[in-house]
Parts: sequence; C-alpha cells; structure tokens
Amino acid sequence: MSDRLNAAQAALQADRRDEAIEHLIAAVTEDPARAVQVYRILVVQLYRAGRFEEGETYAAMGVERHPRDFELMNTRGVVLRRLRRLTEAAAVLEKAIRLNPKSPAAQTNLGNVLLDAAEYAKAEAIFAKLVRVEPRNSDYHRQLGRALGKQGKTEPALVRLRQAVTVKRDNVEAWLDIAGTLSEALRNAEAEEVVDKAIAANPESDRLLEAKAIMMRRLGQHARAEEFLAGLRTRRPNAAWIPHQLGLAIADRDRARANTFLEEACRLDPRNLEYAVFYAESLERTRTGDEGDNIERAYQFARKLMPRKGEFSEGANKIMSEIFARVCDFDALEEIGDFTTLGRAWARSGRHAALFKQLARVRTFEDRLELVEQHRMWGRSVEASAAKLSLPRPQPRAATDKIRVGFMSSDLRQHPVGYFTLPLFDHFDRNRFEVFAYSFYQGAEDAAQKHMASRITGYRWWPNVGVEEAAGRIAADQLDILIELGGSTHMNKLEVMAYRPAPVQASWLGYPHSAGLAAIDYFVCDPFIAPEDPRLLMEKPLMLKHAWYPLSRSFFRDEPAADPVPPVARNGYVTFGTANQPHKHGREVLRAWARILASCPGSRFLFIRPEGSSESFRENIRRAFALEGVSGDRIEFQAVRGVHLPHYNRIDISLDTFPQTGGTTTCESLWMGAPCVSLVGPAPYERLSYSVLQNVGLPELATRSVEQYIEVAVQLASDPARIAELRAGMRTRMRNSPLGQDQAWAADFYEAVETAVRSRSPAPQAAQAG
Repeated sequence: MSDRLNAAQAALQADRRDEAIEHLIAAVTEDPARAVQVYRILVVQLYRAGRFEEGETYAAMGVERHPRDFELMNTRGVVLRRLRRLTEAAAVLEKAIRLNPKSPAAQTNLGNVLLDAAEYAKAEAIFAKLVRVEPRNSDYHRQLGRALGKQGKTEPALVRLRQAVTVKRDNVEAWLDIAGTLSEALRNAEAEEVVDKAIAANPESDRLLEAKAIMMRRLGQHARAEEFLAGLRTRRPNAAWIPHQLGLAIADRDRARANTFLEEACRLDPRNLEYAVFYAESLERTRTGDEGDNIERAYQFARKLMPRKGEFSEGANKIMSEIFARVCDFDALEEIGDFTTLGRAWARSGRHAALFKQLARVRTFEDRLELVEQHRMWGRSVEASAAKLSLPRPQPRAATDKIRVGFMSSDLRQHPVGYFTLPLFDHFDRNRFEVFAYSFYQGAEDAAQKHMASRITGYRWWPNVGVEEAAGRIAADQLDILIELGGSTHMNKLEVMAYRPAPVQASWLGYPHSAGLAAIDYFVCDPFIAPEDPRLLMEKPLMLKHAWYPLSRSFFRDEPAADPVPPVARNGYVTFGTANQPHKHGREVLRAWARILASCPGSRFLFIRPEGSSESFRENIRRAFALEGVSGDRIEFQAVRGVHLPHYNRIDISLDTFPQTGGTTTCESLWMGAPCVSLVGPAPYERLSYSVLQNVGLPELATRSVEQYIEVAVQLASDPARIAELRAGMRTRMRNSPLGQDQAWAADFYEAVETAVRSRSPAPQAAQAG
C-alpha cells in the first residue's frame, strides 16, 4: 500500500474525513489505475461529506477503470441522485442491477430515483416486488406507500405506511409520510394526531418534533409554533433545527430577530444547505437598517453557496435567483437555470411566486406561451389537491338579494393595491351591492385598513388561518363573486380560489397574468391591457371601459410637491431614471438605457432603489452601461424605500422596464411630473404602462420596438421645452383623465361585475376537493 493510502487509512481511523479525502484524491491523481476499492472508499467519503460534484467526478473515473464493479456503479447512481441528475442516475442504477440482479440495494435506489422523477407507477412496481421478496422490511412498505400516495391512491398508501410503522415503530420517515399523506388529503386533525402518536413512540426524535412545528406553521399557527419551539430550545441547545424553525415561524412578525435564529442554525450546522439558503433569503427580505447592505450580505452569502448548485432544490433555485436578480448579476442568474427548465420545476413543486419573476424573463412569443403553460401546470396541481375537499354550502340566498362582492388580498391596507382598490370601497351603490374584503395580513392594522373596514359590509381579517379554512369561511359569506387581488405576493392565499368559494371568480390588479387556475373565470382588464392574442390569457376578459385602475384620493395628494422646474433647466443636462424593481432589469433593458444615454451627451441616469447602497448592484449596473461607452460617473443611485417620490424631482424622463412594465411606478412618475417612455408587448404584464399612457393622453410615449423606444426617449430628451410643458401640466392631465374619475370608474367596475354575475346561470357547483 502506498504512503498516500496509508495516510488515508490512518486519517479515517482518526475520524479526519477531509484529510482522508485529500490523500485519496492525491492517490488516484498520481495513479488512476488504482484498485477499485480505493475509488469505492473515496466516492463514499465524498458522498458522506456532501461533496457530490467531486463524488461524481471520481465515481465516473472509477467506473471507466472498473466498468463491471457493482458497488461503485451503485454508489455513483446515488451520487447522481443527490445532484438531481435523475435521468443519468436511473441509467447508471439500471446498469448496476444488470451487474447484480439479486441485490436489492440498486433496486431500492432506482425506486427512489423514480419517485424523485415523478415516475410513480414505475416506482410502485419496483417496491411492490421488493415487498413480496422481503415482507418484513419496513422501508420497502414505506416507499411503496409513497409511490401509491403520489398517484392519488390515498387509502392503499396509508395501509402500506401503517404497515411500515407496525413492522418498525421507530421508522420515523414512515410516520412522517403518514402525516404528510393525511395533510395532502386535507385531513389535518388526523395528521397532527399521527405526529403526536409518533412522538409518543419515539420521544427523542428531532425529526418528529420538527415535523410538529412545521405542521403548526403551515396551518398558520405561528404563535403556537414559536411557543412549542421555545420550550424545546433549553432542552436541546445544540439542535440546529430549532433556531431554524423559530426563525421561519417569526420571520413575518420580527425579521431582525428571525435573522439571529437563522444565523444561529447555520453556525450550529454549517454544512446544511437548506439552512444557509433560508438565511440568505431572510437577509434579502430584511427591510430594517440599511436595506442595500442586507441585500449585499445576502448576495455574498449566496455566492459562496454556488459551488453546491448541483444540490439546489427547486426552492433553493427560486431563492438564489431572487437574490441574484436584486443585484443584476445576470451571469449567476443564468447559471441557476434556463427559463423553461426552472419554470416547469417551480410549477410542478407549487412555487407560484417564482413564476411571477418569470414575467421579466420572456424573450420570444414562444416563451410567452410557455409561461401560460407553466401557470396551467401549477393550477392543475393545486386544483387536484382542492378536489379532495368539498366546501360546506349554506342554503342559496334569495334571487332578489343584493349582489355580494368579495375582494381577497392581504394588501388591502397602506399598499398600492389598497390605494387602487379604495374607490371601490368608497363608491358603491349600497342599495345594489354588499362588499366584503378578506385579508391574511400578519402585521398591525393601519389607517387605510381601518378606513376600508368602516366603508364596507364586512372586512374579514384572518392572519392565522390556512387555505382550506379560509375557503370555507369565505363560502359562508355566500358571495356572488370573489375577486382575487394579491396573486402570489407575500401573505396572500391564491390557492383559495381553487376551492371555488364563490360561484363566479375573477382576478384583478395584483397579478398581471393568468394565475393558472381554471376556477378563475374572468381576468379584469381594459381595452389596452387585454392581449390581442387570446392564447395569452386563460380566463375570459371582464372588460372595463377605460382604465385598469383609478387613482384614489390617497394617490392624488399635493405632497410631496412636484417641482415645476424640470431638472434639465437647473442642471443643463437631461436626467433619466427608474424606480422599478431590479428583477425587471434584464440585459436588454440596461443595454437600451445605456444606448439612450450614449445618444444624449452629458445625460445622467438615476436609480431610485434601496439596492442603491449595495456595492455589487452599483458595480453590475455601471458595468452594463460601460458596454455602451457610458462612464460610471453618469450613473447615480438613491438608496431609499417608501419615501422615494420626492426624488422624481431629480428626473426629467423615466424609462420603463420591459418586457414586464411598471404599473404603480409609472403612475408615480407621471404624478411627480416625469413623463415615462414605455415599450408595449403582447401580454398583459407588458401593457400596464401602455394603459396608463393612453388614458392620460400620451400615446406617443408607448412604443412598439426597442429601436422606437430609444428613438422616442432621445427625441424627448432633445426637447427641454416639451419636458417642461409636460411637467407643468401633468397633475391636471391625470386628474382630468379616466384615472382621475374614481367615482365614475367604480360605477363602471360594478357594472361589469353585475354583468358577470347575472350572466352566470346556473351557478356552478363547488369544486369537489376530495
């Protein structure tokens, strides 16, 4: 045996794995013709260390040298599974089975890969065979139960899973699978009872205790989860999962405190990728202190995780993509994955919020159709789950009753959604309509929420209810129509719509794309937002006469004042700018903005974003502009959140993002006197600014190509008199436009609602959720 192998053996005996790995790597590097046992040990040690990319590298080397070795082939399949390279893993494990058909190990591993790949019927066949051969094997029963459950065979699945814990009471994974299967069938009380039984049988199991905390959290019982975890903390001070779950439980109520818990979890278990990713996400979402610095910390933390990208789950890919988008690191963003692969994975795993960020990444018309299909995929999955529960229905109301309209969003407060919705609460015919609002917001009540509650029939504020309970409560209000306003933004519950708590359902305002649910009948739009190609909209258009939304008195405020003198008159040069979110800043957008500056000598660009205090954001932006010859000293950053409006007084012309345009930002820019140049696309989310510009009488600022977008911006920049004229008259223009006629707009909205309700005869049955 060589010195390297002797040193490796000594290191393993002394439990110094990393040292042993380095000696083994050196040994096979010096002499690739090492015995197969060397490769076996090296790959196993890399696997145990979580170094899966390296494990695959050396497993491939070993298999090339020893193609008939079953153990090495089988281990390689397991490593490929951890890298999520499922097709390759299946092929390698099939080779291992051919090498040793009687060994159950490779068959078990192949069954697990097939489960991961959603090949549930094939996995069922493998585990059914294994159970027949070894009927007292608890894990075989468990995996067979999982395969059955994934095919919707709930009762047969539960039979197998219960058999697994009968055979082996300490099979924690089987207990968890029973609870998970019951939860998926919306039998939450039974699921919690199972977890309690499992804990009684295995009182020291961290996995089961964690499962109980997770169940509480998913049911919206955050305070109960926090109390439960706090009680465990003193008994298990070194259990990393406890501070991790504590951080998740309180994140929406106390982000700074949550960060201390999540950081502690990472310190206790530094190799845990899930803990690291969630900590990075929480930093990125922290609004207190210097937000740009929080983003920078999240970004630098995320970059350190990239060598392990092969291990990222769909959830990790979402979080990492969001962090990289915040600082416009397009290279890292593209390294995470492509538009179709990521989108479909997110849709299959139920991550609707991730699909929202896909809006800004479409490039071709085929991408736009693909995005609709990704939403459909998500919707089919959610509606399949909803089909497992039937909501109780009250007796039908009399036909002469007023029309009951419900609006559902956790943003019905001091938030742009609240501001745009307010006219519907202030101006409705109380002789013809009753209006309800549904919010799941977990923060404190604010003045806007109090005002809304005082104006309508019922404001239902339920911060701690789950989706199914919310759907049942809404159904009890016997609405005629429910309008969803939140999409998948934070604390909203879009999935409620899948249970059809109202006979007519619509989507408006919060999500400028088809949500993906067949249970949503209408998409509220105006003549400008409605797509010309019907394939870009799943729902039927519910058409408003003029504008998609009005601007309420909360928006039309004299303060902050718009400076009547445009910046160009003070500075002698034109200043362009944006306050749009960075996830909309693709390469094409930044290139167009840079070309505009390059065509306007001396001009400046101002980013009004909290990311402005992130060094990486500033560097990436300057680098993008430099590609078109624009020096960094012409780019300015104002790091601010919430009090950004006065900074529009430093902008002559705002430049819209594309393909996903602004909405609120476009209105704010115009109200502060800065005309906005926009690029119109085929899908609704590419036409929001177009609708605003048409309604305020500035159609010439809505362009149809990148070249025209650049041309119009440059032409306007060359006309300081026109800039001054627009600034001086913009507030009057907006007040006099359909956007400013909020009472008339509300009447039009309710007229469209009444038409939709009256035309729905007979009302459909509730979706059978079970």
